[in-house]
Amino acid sequence: MKKEPQKESVAERTRAFIDSHPSIKDCISKDLINFSSLARLIMKEEGIKNEEAVMIACRRYALKLGKHDHEKEVLKVIGNSRVEVKTKICIVTAKNDWTVLHRLETVFKKLIDEKAIMQVIQGTQAITIIADEKLKGEVVAAVGRENVLKVRQDLVEISVKSPEVITETSGVFSYLVSSLAEGGLNIVETVSCYTDTIFIMSEKDMIPAYSILSKCIESAEEKESSDEE
Repeated sequence: MKKEPQKESVAERTRAFIDSHPSIKDCISKDLINFSSLARLIMKEEGIKNEEAVMIACRRYALKLGKHDHEKEVLKVIGNSRVEVKTKICIVTAKNDWTVLHRLETVFKKLIDEKAIMQVIQGTQAITIIADEKLKGEVVAAVGRENVLKVRQDLVEISVKSPEVITETSGVFSYLVSSLAEGGLNIVETVSCYTDTIFIMSEKDMIPAYSILSKCIESAEEKESSDEE
């Protein structure tokens, strides 16, 4: 007889919710959280009805977190990062089909020889190809026009290059995305590759995006310097 999978306990669901919200986690570590309000939020979001169990789980997890300052870790990574910009980027969106990937193989070989860069992201519905705008015609021809769903150009690639510790630090991506969103900027595509966090944006948003990300790094550097004094 097949066993039914065990349901997560209230404590496990509470910890998972807190872990998925870095801002809440930071406030808990700084003792800035009203646990009654947090418990009600978790109950609403997770569909839990036992408020007392959620409250207990929150308080126990708070003791485990202690005074751990997660925000400080995030800012340390950002403070040691740098921003790079590449212009004239295009995105070709194609059907998610194995023949498309096979056809791209020849383009990849050529790009490796020329030391050019192209990123391919395979989703459930489509394949996204991010490349230099001058490669647009070649990529479309390789994929086959019948397989192309959409082509976008006049884009820029803004890369935040961070130290290796970013791979073990949660919340950095969220911090950067939130900063861009607060500036009213739209991200067309985003890619995370090892220590690089890459944002594809409209050319018109290049200067404000670069300014926001540079200020994030500058502020993080200042915060780290003040903490060391």
